[in-house]
Amino acid sequence: MSGPISVDLPHSLGAAEAKRRIAANIGSLTSHLPAGAKVRSNWESDTLKLAIGVLGQEAAADIDVREKVVRLTVMLPPALAFFGKAIEAGLRRSAPDLLEDRTNKG
Repeated sequence: MSGPISVDLPHSLGAAEAKRRIAANIGSLTSHLPAGAKVRSNWESDTLKLAIGVLGQEAAADIDVREKVVRLTVMLPPALAFFGKAIEAGLRRSAPDLLEDRTNKG
C-alpha cells in the first residue's frame, strides 16, 4: 500500500468537544502500537500532528478535527508500507476510542 491512509470518524460532538476528548485520550495511543514505540504530538489549530517512531521508522499522522467529522491521515515510510492494510484496519477498529468520554469513568 502506498500513499496516505485516511479514516473518517463522523460524530455529533462539535469540534471543541471532539478536540477535548482526543486530547484526553491520545495518551492511550501507545497501547495500540508495538512495544518501544514513541509518540510525539502537538496541536496546530484544529489538527493534532503526530510523529510515531516504530520499528526503527518514523510515520507521520494528522488528526484533523472538524465540526462533524474527524479525519485521521497516516503517512507511512516506504519500509512500513507493506503493513498499510493492517494499519488501516487497526485504525478503523480502534480510532473511535479517541472520541470516548472517559471523564466520569473510574
